[in-house]
Amino acid sequence: MFHIALHQPVMPANCGNIIRLCANNGCTLHLIEPLGFDFEEKKLRRAGLDYHDLANLVRYPDYAAFAQAMDGKRIFACTTKGSRSYTEVDYQPANVLLFGSETAGLPDAVRDAFPAEQRIRIPMQSSSRSLNLSNAVAIISYEAWRQQGFAGG
Repeated sequence: MFHIALHQPVMPANCGNIIRLCANNGCTLHLIEPLGFDFEEKKLRRAGLDYHDLANLVRYPDYAAFAQAMDGKRIFACTTKGSRSYTEVDYQPANVLLFGSETAGLPDAVRDAFPAEQRIRIPMQSSSRSLNLSNAVAIISYEAWRQQGFAGG
């Protein structure tokens, strides 16, 4: 299945929603520290409901450790500054969908390390700044899974 990575997320409710999402769509969730919240925070637990034990979750102390663990996997930087629409990608199992924090997105150095064809975006109205992180993760991860015929679902 696919991998979802959150680079330094700051909002516990979003992370909880994404934990629940991953439990439901079979994606592995990777959290790249530092996190902007305590992992035991009540909002995180409430948003994730009882799905925490059903989700496959891995934490990394920093981006370098994450990058080393993902070596050899195709990673897509999901960003409002993406070069192409998420619908133009031919997703394959084990691809990684990397999202930035809710307040800052992906750091320029991280985003720009990927080739243009691996920097993807969700189309929006030109007057819009961004989507909620958990909504963006849902949109892109479900498109990737759809392309696999919702295998395992």
